[in-house]
Amino acid sequence: MPSYAYFQKKFIPLEEAKIGIMTNAFHYGSAIFEGIRGNWNDKQKQAYIFRLKEHYERLERGCKVLNITLPHSIDELCRITIELVAKCGFEEDVYIRPVAYKSSQALGVRLHDLEDDFFVFVIPWGPYLDVDKAKCGVSSWHRPEDNVIPPQIKAAGIYINNALAKTEAVGNGYDEAIMLAPDGHVSEGSGENIFLVMDGKLVTPATYNNILMGITRNTVIELAEKELGMETIHRAIDRSELYVADECFLTGTAAHVTPVSEIDRRKIGDGEIGEITAKLQEIYTRVIRGDHPKYMHWCTPVYKK
Repeated sequence: MPSYAYFQKKFIPLEEAKIGIMTNAFHYGSAIFEGIRGNWNDKQKQAYIFRLKEHYERLERGCKVLNITLPHSIDELCRITIELVAKCGFEEDVYIRPVAYKSSQALGVRLHDLEDDFFVFVIPWGPYLDVDKAKCGVSSWHRPEDNVIPPQIKAAGIYINNALAKTEAVGNGYDEAIMLAPDGHVSEGSGENIFLVMDGKLVTPATYNNILMGITRNTVIELAEKELGMETIHRAIDRSELYVADECFLTGTAAHVTPVSEIDRRKIGDGEIGEITAKLQEIYTRVIRGDHPKYMHWCTPVYKK
């Protein structure tokens, strides 16, 4: 089934959405992007976009850092995205990629005196980490400090850092990388936040550990508290603590909730999916597919009944 994009303020077939080779963002990474999931519910014959507004709010914050002016309000961006997903008509899980970028056909390292533009497209996309449980390795590549490239925004250029870590991990026989902050404490995966289960509590790196403030991370923290009565502790985590945790899992829009069975060839717990991880995974799956009435405010239906 062909897909569509919203590009230069109109809906067009995805294959017709092209940018010129002199586009500033292509050369310097001067773009902010988001990854948004549309989750298909086969019983309801409905696609639910998960936490749509929160994603665009984060996009807007990133645009402020990179001096990018969005051509639409957040409400308009949400409306455009719903219309686009409906136009595509997919009856499966999809991935929505909005990008705000420096669109001038101009070279030169800067963020000022350049034109801005926005596009969004939709593609079918299943699990990002296509494994029941992931084997991870601590990367030699560290996350940058905020005064190098702000890690709390989804700037296109920063993802070279993530790509280096991911390829190193796969080359070393792992499914995913775990990256450290510049001070040596645990930060995040190459495309996910990380959680440990320790003594009946969730433990996750704090904002000062150079992490992206993940929307799935925020979701899991709320679900753990409200559904399991579990507290989440935000603090610096030593590398050695990864090896002695009772459970470990990764969270992300693309990765959902992915259990971790092994880090640096050391089993986490018994090397199987942990009890708390499995519970959170099951609750989260119901929530994002519109099967949990308590959390329907997070789900935006696409198709009119």
